[in-house]
Amino acid sequence: MDRFRMIFQYFQSNSESVMNGICGLLALASVKMYTSFDFSCPCLPRYNMAYGLGIMFVPPIALFLCGLILNRQSLVMLEEWRRPQGRRKKDLAVIRYMCSSIMQRAMVAPVVWIIVTLLDGKCLICAFSGSVDPEKFAGFANTSQVQVQQLLAKVPCKDDELMRNNTSRKAVSRYLRCWSQVLGWSILLILIIAAFLARWLRPCFDQATLLQARHWSNYIDIEQKIFEETCCEHSRLFAHKCILHFFESMRQEIKLHSFSLRREGDGAEEEEDLLRGVTDQDQVNKLLKKWYYEKPPLNV
Repeated sequence: MDRFRMIFQYFQSNSESVMNGICGLLALASVKMYTSFDFSCPCLPRYNMAYGLGIMFVPPIALFLCGLILNRQSLVMLEEWRRPQGRRKKDLAVIRYMCSSIMQRAMVAPVVWIIVTLLDGKCLICAFSGSVDPEKFAGFANTSQVQVQQLLAKVPCKDDELMRNNTSRKAVSRYLRCWSQVLGWSILLILIIAAFLARWLRPCFDQATLLQARHWSNYIDIEQKIFEETCCEHSRLFAHKCILHFFESMRQEIKLHSFSLRREGDGAEEEEDLLRGVTDQDQVNKLLKKWYYEKPPLNV
């Protein structure tokens, strides 16, 4: 139990490092999912684009939502944004910093998925094979418009009987794959340049404002964790007191069987006594409501 407690405390104290690790695992999982995915283009004029674009963009949306769900700060940011003004003012710079940090981490896995699909080229070939200009390829010269659309839709299906002897299938496939890889490498290059500029231009901006936003972002997260831990501690003490009150006749027996609470030092005794002082349900609800609507100012 102590080992699990130490691991849990490590995760709480290093939430930023843990989130970076989770984002990396999501990115690796997206690559693994795509490589193990059995891509089967329907090769039908009306369904190719929907299937190809769906495979390219629907999983990234799911991965993006997973990144938001797994990031604890997303809930903390929403609570900070939606909470009443109370006695503590809300700093929009801190909320913007938290939102930017959350979005950057959540976008890693979706961007990796899109880049991998573009570099592979299957999705783009399936989606836009019917949009290719047939006049650029000699194999579609002596066919009607309807037949051309059917043949172009079957370009991703190399085992189809209509496309086995068609000399232009590989040309169309190479043409679309080339455009897909160019687009994928371009997006990757743009992202690298953007990260490079953000890294090197960052010292040019006001570092004091950035440090303040980062500090209070961490403070809000840690304050929420400590508040939840304190509520759990009070709930345990309150439940213990209610049970002792209910089993009044068994008080001495319960104490003899080590159900009494641990006390470590005078400070712990004072804190325990303070928590024990709140022993009424309405009083607890009033305190929780006051914490939500009138958070104490940061001038202790």
